[in-house]
Amino acid sequence: MRLLIPEFGLLIWTLVAFLVFYFILKKKAWPLIMKGLRDRENTITESLATARKVKEEMAQMKSENEALLASAREERAKMIKEARETKEKMINDAKESAKTEANKIISDAQAAINAQKMAAIIDVKNQVGKLVIEVSEKVLKKELSNKDAQESHIQNLVDSVKLN
Repeated sequence: MRLLIPEFGLLIWTLVAFLVFYFILKKKAWPLIMKGLRDRENTITESLATARKVKEEMAQMKSENEALLASAREERAKMIKEARETKEKMINDAKESAKTEANKIISDAQAAINAQKMAAIIDVKNQVGKLVIEVSEKVLKKELSNKDAQESHIQNLVDSVKLN
């Protein structure tokens, strides 16, 4: 029980030792401890402010990046659309050019066919004309000699000419 109730002298010496220790700490160590705590508090406050600032900058950068991405997507879509339009235009131009060229080739071929047809018709007419002249010449020669002979000769010539 002696430990629970100390004597008066022990109390005084303990109090004196505490007060001496307290004043020494208050004069020497306490200002350094308080300065260290204030410095640490300032460092923590500055770190928190810096962290908030960095967080705000990151949010701003994130929104700027999203805006840039949206802009890039729009530009990509625009470029793809322009490329498709250019492709379709080139295909349509090529088709039109091919149609024009095909029509030109067809019209040239038709003109060549018509020219050959006309040349063939003219050749046939010339041959028919020569044949008529030859027959007429032979008929005239025979006519001068004998009427019956002329008619029989014309009939023979007509029979001998084959029309195709």
